[in-house]
Amino acid sequence: MVIIIGVLELQGGYGLHHSLLKKIGICSKAVKDESDFSDINGLVIPGGESTTLSLLIEKYKLKDPILEFAESNPVLGTCAGLIIMSKKNNDDRVNVLGLLDIEVKRNAFGRQIMSKKEKITISIKKEKNIELITTFIRAPKIKNYGSDINIIGNHNGEPVAVLSRNSLGLCFHPELDDIDIFHKMMFDKTSQYYFKKIKQKDAA
Repeated sequence: MVIIIGVLELQGGYGLHHSLLKKIGICSKAVKDESDFSDINGLVIPGGESTTLSLLIEKYKLKDPILEFAESNPVLGTCAGLIIMSKKNNDDRVNVLGLLDIEVKRNAFGRQIMSKKEKITISIKKEKNIELITTFIRAPKIKNYGSDINIIGNHNGEPVAVLSRNSLGLCFHPELDDIDIFHKMMFDKTSQYYFKKIKQKDAA
């Protein structure tokens, strides 16, 4: 089976996600309308401007296709993508998808000029306390989260990477620093635990 990952190309920094997926040997394609979901096995919602991204999702009627797709396929969201995937945020202009039971605050790490690299700690399965240096750009903060949320990444004691079932949300931009652990975790056919689990459940 050839894995093809869709990257939502409505607005934001989608190009580097294509480059990162190519680097780790995974095919990718642009997702711009409902028909693009027919032949993909996973979805990336990239960073950008969450209010604009929200408006474009509504304009092109992609909310329902994304929600239907996410029922049985892995979804990764970075920065604005995490905001879009959240259940609640502090800006009424952003219509969220509710894929992650989290409440977020937009731009909580500061304005664009305050963007910087920070050290985070990641724990995934047997790989514990992995330290990474990654980029935060007008990044959101996770203020509250539900009982089904697994915190797999922390920065100064606060959650910055959260996983629920087959949805992974990141407050930062791994693609800017060539960090591929999250794309491999969700989409690589040799390690995509959550993707396999969902498919096997559906087959049963």
